[in-house]
Amino acid sequence: MNFSTMFEDFRSKLNEKVMTKLESWLDTLIEMLPAMVMALLVLIVFFGIGKLVRKAVHKILSKATMNKTVIDLLETIAGILVVGVGIFIALGVLNLDGAVTSLLAGAGIVGLALGFAFQDIASNFISGIILTLRHPFGIGDIIETKDIYGTVRKLNLRNTILQTPQGQIVYIPNKIVFENPLTNFTAEGQRRIDLACGVSYGDDLKKVRKLAVEAIEELDNYNSDRDILFFFEEFGGSSVNFKICFWVNFRTNPDFLDMRSEAIMALKQKFDENDIMIPFPIRTLDFGIRGGEKLDTMLAGPVNGDTNGSEG
Repeated sequence: MNFSTMFEDFRSKLNEKVMTKLESWLDTLIEMLPAMVMALLVLIVFFGIGKLVRKAVHKILSKATMNKTVIDLLETIAGILVVGVGIFIALGVLNLDGAVTSLLAGAGIVGLALGFAFQDIASNFISGIILTLRHPFGIGDIIETKDIYGTVRKLNLRNTILQTPQGQIVYIPNKIVFENPLTNFTAEGQRRIDLACGVSYGDDLKKVRKLAVEAIEELDNYNSDRDILFFFEEFGGSSVNFKICFWVNFRTNPDFLDMRSEAIMALKQKFDENDIMIPFPIRTLDFGIRGGEKLDTMLAGPVNGDTNGSEG
């Protein structure tokens, strides 16, 4: 047998095997064609459902929060989840259950690894979403958390950004805001001012109470719908101390600080006009090595006796 004959036999057998394989693939394709059409229809249907779900999520979240970043993120996640379910169903229709199992296992391992690697980022991210949905504060609200006081400037997926009264910008991780007590000073639109003062022991305390309440009532911007509270608190070292409490409308820090300043001036003026004394602190100073000596005695020094005697 010569070389050309061997080559012709090899080519003939190769063509036969290729044709056999192609015919097998064609038969398999024809057999799977209905399943492929069904899988394609499943994908199309789930893509449509994903769009509807995204619109529904956007509509619902728009009522809960104005944070566009969170809304866009959550609606995208919802759409991806729906399409992902469609892909797994389509693979099942094509009898590719092994591929589905491998994908799920791979996704689980990747998710576990990412969870350990980025747990702080993930906790801040989830906390930011919860804060956005629960809405304990909004942009422009004055809050205090973890001994940090300021006006909320922005809430993103990782940080809550505050501006302190001194003008500094503070970035607080959302996890800290979520896990710690938070005070929202502007949620109710009003705030109470507690003003402490003291009067002399020689003053008429009933008159003091009457004048103090009148001084606050004469202010322009206090909330007259809420009662003014007045309490004597203690007998101090040089005064009888009291506290007067009243409410003001509150949206910004000057609303509180200006009214507290006005109240202090009004109280001082009212007491001065009616001869009510706000006493200075009284201190008693002892002199001498053992104490109890007066200052003039210490300055005069010891008295020397007459040691010369009298002349005869």
